[in-house]
Amino acid sequence: MTIHQNTSNGHSPQVSLEHLPIFKSYKNSPYLSLKHSSYFQVYSDLFEKYRNQDITFVEVGVLNGGSLFMWREFFGPRARIIGVELNPAAKKWENDGFEIYIGSQSDPEFWSSFFNDVGSVDLILDDGGHTYEQQIITAHQCIPYIKDGGLLVVEDTHTSYMQTFGYPTEYSFIEWTKKLIDNINARFPGLAHSNLIYKNFIYSISIFESIVSFKIDRSRCFESTPTSNEGVTSNAVDFWNKDTPVETIDSINSVERKLSSSLRLLKYLPFAKSIKKLVFETPKSLIMKTNLSKLKKYF
Repeated sequence: MTIHQNTSNGHSPQVSLEHLPIFKSYKNSPYLSLKHSSYFQVYSDLFEKYRNQDITFVEVGVLNGGSLFMWREFFGPRARIIGVELNPAAKKWENDGFEIYIGSQSDPEFWSSFFNDVGSVDLILDDGGHTYEQQIITAHQCIPYIKDGGLLVVEDTHTSYMQTFGYPTEYSFIEWTKKLIDNINARFPGLAHSNLIYKNFIYSISIFESIVSFKIDRSRCFESTPTSNEGVTSNAVDFWNKDTPVETIDSINSVERKLSSSLRLLKYLPFAKSIKKLVFETPKSLIMKTNLSKLKKYF
């Protein structure tokens, strides 16, 4: 299902799509399919490498069936095309050689039964109901069953900015995606620990207008470690924090360490923690806040 919203300017630049194989397949489909024009270039960028391969492709949201035929022509005869739909009438597309599963995409039990029957898959395109609940639960349930090198692609994510779907809220699909960006970066050693499982599955996230793509590759989801090529050093002075708040804070930390080692007994004095906070922690906090406030205009 494609979600439309009226725009104020009423026009957009005309872009030719005729050269794209996916658009040709879209036009060749004998049954109705509704897509936004910007999607076809994204489809081409994401899915071109999977054409004429032995893959399993799952589309959530079948509606009039037109996209099923589009995907079959685009991916080629070696692709296994599966449709997921809530409306039982979609079972008729099985007569055309497609596998159709009827169920709610926001029902974890449906997905458990689905993958128990289908097994792991290569590509999942969520073009279902587009509510935050449907998108998030579908992603959560499907990610562990996508093969390494595969994709989960969620489209019509502009619903995360539409009041009819609950915007503004911290629980939209896009807000959830932002959490996953934090989750991926939690693989870097020393950063705040994250208990979310996704960092062990999602290698990267690509953001397009109205589409979010998750690249699944467990083999690349490992903790990074420092390396060196053991080359000859020129003993250059590292200026990475020169003339920055970090340099000032490092200087304060250096003074604090020296005083702490030479005045160890002071920690037993009353109000020692309060004095330490006043002399060291408060200045560091003020320095960083003052510097960061300069960035407000970019947000």
